[in-house]
Amino acid sequence: MQKRSFQKRSYGGGGSRPSATSTRRVGGRPTQVRSFSRRPARKVKQLDPTLFVKAAIRTVETKPYEPSVLFEQMPLMDLLKRNMKSRGFTHPTPIQDGSIPKVLEGRDVIGKAQTGTGKTVAFLVPMIDKVMRKKTERVFILAPTRELALQIDEEFRIFSRGSGLRSALVIGGANMSVQMRALQYRPSFVIGTPGRVKDLVERKAIDLSGFGNVVLDEVDRMLDMGFIKDITLLLSMLRRDRQSLFFSATLEKETREIMRKFLHNPVTVVIESRKSAESVEQDVVYFSSPEEKIETLHEILNQKEVVKSLIFTRMKYGADKLATELIRRGFKADAIHGNLRQSKRQRVLQAFRDDRITILIATDVAARGLDIEDVSHVINYDAPESYEDYVHRIGRTGRANKTGVALTFVESSRR
Repeated sequence: MQKRSFQKRSYGGGGSRPSATSTRRVGGRPTQVRSFSRRPARKVKQLDPTLFVKAAIRTVETKPYEPSVLFEQMPLMDLLKRNMKSRGFTHPTPIQDGSIPKVLEGRDVIGKAQTGTGKTVAFLVPMIDKVMRKKTERVFILAPTRELALQIDEEFRIFSRGSGLRSALVIGGANMSVQMRALQYRPSFVIGTPGRVKDLVERKAIDLSGFGNVVLDEVDRMLDMGFIKDITLLLSMLRRDRQSLFFSATLEKETREIMRKFLHNPVTVVIESRKSAESVEQDVVYFSSPEEKIETLHEILNQKEVVKSLIFTRMKYGADKLATELIRRGFKADAIHGNLRQSKRQRVLQAFRDDRITILIATDVAARGLDIEDVSHVINYDAPESYEDYVHRIGRTGRANKTGVALTFVESSRR
């Protein structure tokens, strides 16, 4: 890849005002955000510009979380413990430490924690243990996006290896006939997205009345995406004597209402989150024209410290267009969004995990639930529509006690 000549800058944490002669300004006070896409963009509510500038908090010594009990000390089936140990799971995270014992007791659980805190293990492990002990039990898991459902299914296969338990993944964008055949085997776990599950219920391919366990992951996101009617309908079809586990990053009024309606005397486990990731350097990048915007992005991506980057655009068209342009410039890039076939989305994500591509351009919906290691930079090429979305985006970097960088592009008329 041919590198462009430019003066190296620091893009994180300072928030200092650029000089009046700078044509590409970094830090300071942003104004209006503009999309790279030439299609008319939706009008987006202006966010407080100071939210995008914040230095990471670096602690000299981080004291690890001390769980009340290790996984090997939990009353879990030996096979399950061995599978977990083989994957390096020894010390529970806070949400796992608080939730798993209560689930094993048979309690309904509300888990409030951000993405990336280990929620999947918190509900999968005790549910797998339950079905291992009583093979007639069945578990129904709902997730807001295909990618998150796919990740849950992958984790299920790891933890249940050698148990003989089956799962069926029922998500949009995949072959429905294949999914219908998988359901004919009466799998112990059905993992899916609301729209596709509803379609299969209407086709009488699945009868939810036989499920005595339900998990809703990222409840708030499913409600934000307009699934409240589908969720309410599907939950009403389950056994009344079910065990219910609801996990959500927030507990807004609508989320609390659906929990009140469908949970019985639940235990609430709350893992407090910060306003935004403290391990992420946050800053803004000024541009004054579409041409300057793409050139500035080019220069940022050429910096040696930008190892693996996740770039957010607002529109599907913008994601495709930006990916095409970056590939033309010699970068290893690709895009994911809702218009891609599921098989294509899976291939792109796997290529990003394997470092065969180092730049992934995504829309917010397509990126829900993504858990990819070693993302050094999150770049908001288009502004997020809400501060919740901003926190969700930048949470993809700065993980596992590492410091990440989040940059937000903002348009400025200043020269």
